[in-house]
Amino acid sequence: MTPRTALIAEDEPLLAAHLRAELAAVWPELSIVALTTNGVQALDRTLALRPDVCFLDIRMPGLTGLEVARALAEDWPADPGAPFPLLVFVTAYDQHAVQAFELQAVDYLLKPLNPGRLQSCCQRLQQQLGRRDATHRPGEGDLLAVARQLQALLATPGAAQPEGKPAHLDYLTVQTGHTVEMVPVDDVVYFEAADKYVRVLTADREHLIRMSLRELITQMDERRFWQIHRSILVQTRCISRAVRDEQGKLSVILRQRSETLPVSRVYAHLFKGI
Repeated sequence: MTPRTALIAEDEPLLAAHLRAELAAVWPELSIVALTTNGVQALDRTLALRPDVCFLDIRMPGLTGLEVARALAEDWPADPGAPFPLLVFVTAYDQHAVQAFELQAVDYLLKPLNPGRLQSCCQRLQQQLGRRDATHRPGEGDLLAVARQLQALLATPGAAQPEGKPAHLDYLTVQTGHTVEMVPVDDVVYFEAADKYVRVLTADREHLIRMSLRELITQMDERRFWQIHRSILVQTRCISRAVRDEQGKLSVILRQRSETLPVSRVYAHLFKGI
């Protein structure tokens, strides 16, 4: 029997220990290679260890379970010998929200854990892993399918989305020394996450604002600003064209700036036909 490995990402130690103990009871051959307590750790350890299965809590510090999954789809190596892990989301959401997960081919567990539900989940995981081994080692095509699936899940109303959004911003308040500037959002070519700040790039200037990109995105008009990478939000009218290199990677050429911006696999569907 092929050894199977898993990672558990859960910020509550008691819940993590309980899930590990329950997994040992229903799937004793499964080896837990890492226990992580926040989304950033989960992302780093998964990329390093490449487990067969990831159990991802939806609400974690740093990155949510969905954001970890999206980042994995962006950063996973396009290597036939590195199959993308099967994903199981652990959530305390009610049944109405869980239906959104059922619509996508990802599995889920509700808190508090139900032993029978966990057993059926593990059986499905074992069957999927068995089929994967019997047919082929997933490559780029399978990873793209996972990326599209995650994007659909993230766009599903009720699936870990905030209740209501702030009004769209028209101006950004930017402080430089003792001066406060009002930068029109219309002037922004793109935003880029930078540690605890966001870089604001206009045609000829750069500013820093103390805000997360995640927070900023909720205040932007999604018809005017496209997220093309987990750290980049670009104004659509400032995109000149998108090009694909010999390795199949997409990048965006801008009208008013010289830099080229990467497009991750999760957002490649925005440029259909390329």
